[in-house]
Amino acid sequence: MGLFTKKTSPRRTLVRKSMSAERGLRTGRFIDTDVIASAMIWLLFVVLSIPIVSFDLTQQGRYRAVVPTSVIVLLIAVAAGVYIWHYQKRIVKSRSRGFALAGLLVLMLAVTKIGVLSTGQEYWATSWATGAAVAAAIIMTTAYDQRFAIGMAALYCVLASFAVRSSQNNSYQLEGINLLVTMAAGGITCCFLLKEIRTRMKLLQVSVVAALVVFVTAASVGCLSLLGRGDTLGVGFVAAGHHALATFLVGLLIQSLLPVIEKVFRIATSMTLLDYSDANQPLLKRLAMEAPGTFSHSLLIGSIAEAAAASIGCNGLLCRVGAYYHDIGKLNKPRYFVENEMGSASRHKELSPAMSQLIIVGHVKDGIEMAKEYGLPSVLRQFIETHHGTTLVEPFYNEAKKQHEAPASKGSSARKPKEAPPRESEFRYAGPRPLTKEAGIVMLADAVEGAVRSLPEVTLAKVEVVVHNMAMRRLQDGQFDECDLSLRELSQIGASMSKTLAAHYHGRIAYPSAPDVPQIDVSQPKQADGKK
Repeated sequence: MGLFTKKTSPRRTLVRKSMSAERGLRTGRFIDTDVIASAMIWLLFVVLSIPIVSFDLTQQGRYRAVVPTSVIVLLIAVAAGVYIWHYQKRIVKSRSRGFALAGLLVLMLAVTKIGVLSTGQEYWATSWATGAAVAAAIIMTTAYDQRFAIGMAALYCVLASFAVRSSQNNSYQLEGINLLVTMAAGGITCCFLLKEIRTRMKLLQVSVVAALVVFVTAASVGCLSLLGRGDTLGVGFVAAGHHALATFLVGLLIQSLLPVIEKVFRIATSMTLLDYSDANQPLLKRLAMEAPGTFSHSLLIGSIAEAAAASIGCNGLLCRVGAYYHDIGKLNKPRYFVENEMGSASRHKELSPAMSQLIIVGHVKDGIEMAKEYGLPSVLRQFIETHHGTTLVEPFYNEAKKQHEAPASKGSSARKPKEAPPRESEFRYAGPRPLTKEAGIVMLADAVEGAVRSLPEVTLAKVEVVVHNMAMRRLQDGQFDECDLSLRELSQIGASMSKTLAAHYHGRIAYPSAPDVPQIDVSQPKQADGKK
């Protein structure tokens, strides 16, 4: 029997088991439910796009042309899927975002097809395609970033040009490569100009510029086509005017639909963030009245985080407004937090470390519930959830360890059995850790502000040391693992925070008093009448 069996060491068996487990874990990560759901959404997009693009082909009985059209739609969809996977992976992990993006593209494609077919004999029929392309570009730039919007808008323009390609027309109109160039010119112009919507005039300004670019592009390619056919150039300029008008009207339409777009894509534009930064907002009003210390702390964190975000090119406005709301959970028990004690004795002296930890950690959960109750946008809720990450509540953990290690009192008759020592996991926040760079910046700003405030003497050198040490502690604790903050960015953030904190806690010159005014020693407590 020993000739046919191979002896294996226990260590080799253990290694094989661990490799199998790791391989299974990798397979489980690859075959994720979110990935499967995103694949189904992608397949649904393909299934809906093919009938829209080839609708008039089936109406004319040109069924052979449907097959190559379907292949083209499939190839464009594959390119879009790869692009999303590389540059906006959060869409793959979020079914609602995937549905919103697929629904937007299908809707714009359907609007293009219906508009072109309903006005197919008019020279301005394809202006529907230009308007839909510009609308898709503006919405994607608002919901995501410029790079992603440019790539997706270009792919959509190719798809829409095939949807218009098969229409039968007796009069001149833009189509084919001319229409593709015109749509791309309008869409990409909007993507480049629309970095953020901070004022109500921004969309109007972008629409005007995009309309001018579309007019020049459409007129140029139209004139080339008309000269080749020997037709008059006036028709080309009129058609270009209609394309430009469609671009301008789309900008006005999206301006009115902006609140709906924000809700569908779960975003908040700069205009919305500015509205939520108003001190008359109900939550901020309550914070100022019921927890003034927390309100003052939040305002300072906002200014620190905004400057730090600007130093690495992140959204400073989002950091500032998120910092305003990050501690709203303290409204339920404001007197249990040191900034709201107002000189009174700490209430934690009467509580056990475990009970104090529950109260302190609970302000995160309370804040999330209050944010939902007041309808705070999800982009601001992330700062409430992640501003402590999974960090350790060190003061109460150390106090619990101290009480556990303290010897039992001599007067106790019955000695209780020794309890298990406190574990770090019991004194940590539940998380999650920051998922965006802006959330990571607010977390670090919240930590360093409290550390600098406790310094007996604030100088720039001391502040820099505190900020650096706190950033390294958070980094080594894994709090920045999911927000993609690099070491260089952490260094730039630390330099910005050090300057802002040193400027805020700068020293002041004592004001001289008049010689006939009695001096009051504020360092000694006031004594009762008749007593020295």
